[in-house]
Amino acid sequence: MHVSGRVVGVGLAGVVALAMAGGAFAASTDLGVPTPWGLGFQQAASPVKERVASLHDLLLVIITVITLFVLGLLAYVCWRFKADRNPTPSRTSHNTLLEVAWTVIPVLILVVIAVPSFRLLYFMDRTEEPDITVKVTGFQWAWEYEYLDADGLKFESYMIPEDEAVAQGKLRLLDVDNEMVVPAGKNVRVLITSRDVIHSFFVPALGIQKYNIPGRTMETWFRADRPGVYYGQCNQICGVNHAYMPIVVRALPEAEFTTWLEQAKQRFAAAPPSGQTMRVAEVPQ
Repeated sequence: MHVSGRVVGVGLAGVVALAMAGGAFAASTDLGVPTPWGLGFQQAASPVKERVASLHDLLLVIITVITLFVLGLLAYVCWRFKADRNPTPSRTSHNTLLEVAWTVIPVLILVVIAVPSFRLLYFMDRTEEPDITVKVTGFQWAWEYEYLDADGLKFESYMIPEDEAVAQGKLRLLDVDNEMVVPAGKNVRVLITSRDVIHSFFVPALGIQKYNIPGRTMETWFRADRPGVYYGQCNQICGVNHAYMPIVVRALPEAEFTTWLEQAKQRFAAAPPSGQTMRVAEVPQ
């Protein structure tokens, strides 16, 4: 399957700005949708993203405390040791207690950071009991989704041209013809590779960020805890049309997913030969 090569619009770089968790500064409360002038993370829609946000909050507290401490220390030194208050500077050096403190305290801080970091890395790595497995192949400049548990169901996903997206009331530079559809509340194992150069499969609200490397198959997973549409993009500079590789993941209730799966098998089994344009299996809106 192939979509005729049309390159339109302005680059996607920066469009998927992460929105503040909880939506305090968001223009939209929809999960998985980038918002203008959003700050922070998009609202978490998976257990992986919840843990990513938790680690982020911990690091923010640690960094803030260190920054305030250093700022206060510098202010004190500037005041206490200025020339008119300290005309005869001390020549003391090699304070043993001070040197032990500035060695041990950073080590302890790094340990506090390392423990939850490694726990998160192992949690993100893979799921032992996947309910469904999808192989994601990146290529210049689109995605291929293969459902390994669904009798060889496979299709490609291309960005909808800007004029068509506007006419259909869809998001320009973000909506695609064929969405990656998964069951909500189920563990989805994702096998990631590439046909040509390095790409990156990145869906912020689901906590997915994995490189597509030619000749290698990487593994990750996610679970969309609630039905919805989650947007992402390739965020690895992969060529001249890198900005036109959006990702759309639609999570459906299990019954609706089963219906979509049967329709998709029939539709994509009759896919047109290479060189023709094809639009997607219908998804409940």
